[in-house]
Amino acid sequence: MRNAGILGIGSFTEGRKVTNFDFEKTLDTSDEWIRTRTGIESRIFAEDDVDTSDMAYHSAKEAMDDAGLSGEDIDLILVATVTPDYPFPSVSALIQTRLGAVNAAAMDISAACAGFIYGMSVAEQYIKTETYKNVLVVGVEKLTKITDMTDRNTAVLFGDGAGAVVMGPVADDKGVLAIELGADGAGAMHIRQDPQMIMNGREVFKFAVRQMGESSLSVLKKAGLTKDDVDFLVPHQANIRIMEAARERLDLPKEKMAVTVNKYGNTSSSSIPIAMVEELKNGKIKDGDVVVLVGFGSGLVWGAAAIRWGK
Repeated sequence: MRNAGILGIGSFTEGRKVTNFDFEKTLDTSDEWIRTRTGIESRIFAEDDVDTSDMAYHSAKEAMDDAGLSGEDIDLILVATVTPDYPFPSVSALIQTRLGAVNAAAMDISAACAGFIYGMSVAEQYIKTETYKNVLVVGVEKLTKITDMTDRNTAVLFGDGAGAVVMGPVADDKGVLAIELGADGAGAMHIRQDPQMIMNGREVFKFAVRQMGESSLSVLKKAGLTKDDVDFLVPHQANIRIMEAARERLDLPKEKMAVTVNKYGNTSSSSIPIAMVEELKNGKIKDGDVVVLVGFGSGLVWGAAAIRWGK
């Protein structure tokens, strides 16, 4: 079976920058309190006339351009989101025509902050079995639609954004080396929408600190690798303390972990691809690097991927 890897990548992080100081005006909180507990300094709120599908489209178009592919080259569109424009039609269907992807099948995936890795896993199976050649995977959220801005426990955490990759066949020594997915429905009520976001922060923190590290080590074992083989870590950008716990489990120096939570906050399913774009621009992810992606989210669900960067 052929290897599946990333052919192109893009992101969308445009909108209104909201700092911690802005929240000081409306909530009983402070810049210092938010920064020390989460690592967040600011986040992006999409404009009112920009919906989830708009952000998905822009990130997808950038990824396709980066891959040198047109809409007609795309065989399948997978969009990971918990904040679609509508309950139906899917975001993937909404962006299909705009992208000119007239030959593509389309479906959405609901796996919260681990959704992008779930999407990568689905794409990998189709590519390896030669069912499809080029698969577009988008992680996108407009979390401001479901966040209670009067709740200081959640309002300061989340932002809007989109990230996308085009996956397709790559060289035998490149691409996805292993993927691990999991779920624990017993913790489902710890993060839920009812009708706005509700979160049991203490329980989620305990779960995430444990699971991020365990998933990272597990996917490496599945790939036949060790901690010493890892060149870079891209964790879900939820909370700097959770991210640091995962980095320490891998014995990586700080400069080998992607950090964008300070600029964008928690953007759920889009945080991993957005972080990859940023670190590629910074020259921290290079051809041939072993990169570990790991995320967790409502469900409770988790996912990790070990990839060797390059085509």
